[in-house]
Amino acid sequence: MKPAPPHSFTAVRLSVIIPTFRRADGLRLAVGSVLAQTGLEAVTVRIIVCDNSPEASARAIVAAINSDIDITYLHEPATGVANARNTALAATDDDFIAFLDDDEEAPADWLSKLLATQNALDADVVFGPVSARLIAAEVPYPSYFEAFFSRFGPDTTQLIDHYYGCGNSLLRRAALPRVHEVFSVDRNDCGGEDDKLFYGMREQGKRMAWAADAVVWEDVPQSRSTLKYTLPRAFAYGQGPSTSAMAHNPSKPFACAYWMINGAVQAVVFGIWGGLLTLTRAKGAASALDKCARGLGKLIWFPPFKLGFYGTALLKTNAPGR
Repeated sequence: MKPAPPHSFTAVRLSVIIPTFRRADGLRLAVGSVLAQTGLEAVTVRIIVCDNSPEASARAIVAAINSDIDITYLHEPATGVANARNTALAATDDDFIAFLDDDEEAPADWLSKLLATQNALDADVVFGPVSARLIAAEVPYPSYFEAFFSRFGPDTTQLIDHYYGCGNSLLRRAALPRVHEVFSVDRNDCGGEDDKLFYGMREQGKRMAWAADAVVWEDVPQSRSTLKYTLPRAFAYGQGPSTSAMAHNPSKPFACAYWMINGAVQAVVFGIWGGLLTLTRAKGAASALDKCARGLGKLIWFPPFKLGFYGTALLKTNAPGR
């Protein structure tokens, strides 16, 4: 299905929220790409940057940006991705909210394509593709890392019955839960606060759509283009199904048991296969090890094996000057 053209928009107000944590260059690129948006003659756009570093490292960066578009700087010193998103949401009552991460760059027609899809399909949430760009020139298993950090979906724009992450999304404000904390703060350290939100919205029958042409680019630094970085994340991603089954109200122990058995088989099969491929230095080694890690995550999903990548964990791994 082809989305409606940009000129079919009625007058709307839209806030682009960019949560940020000690990524000066990435933030400048993300904000600059929003300032360069086109095809939005009937849309009032403003940018909200929510700085989640305790020392407010992005304040001077935002202050130095000259723009005719309103840019609001917010400081949320309580580190945690849910805290940052909630603080930014509380600062706007605009009709639509778009989320862009501080390591993403949007082409000039990004917002117009998201809005066109929302307009054509009357969607409450619209997701778009993410295409990874590896910064390092020489990376082992480049196709694996590009796929790991990218987000794929249907080839055509359409309504979907599942959800993706918050980066590169458009939300109808009226469809969001009327609660103080839209994003669950219990996910501040481990992530998944957006999964919990979108799961609840889907259960309530909210319409979700995929904008196949509304792609953004995600820049992947050399420090992330390593198995040391991606395999723990794959393990954490694998924990999702089992954790969700037990977090469901009421909990679903049989569903959790299914995912644990599934994970055990997956870990064994791909662990052996990945080990063999690694010994022979085959191209598929990284993908096989990734599947093994996700299988282990389904099996070992409970504390103390829950890994933290955000919130207080970032204070240790992303200290100023690092």
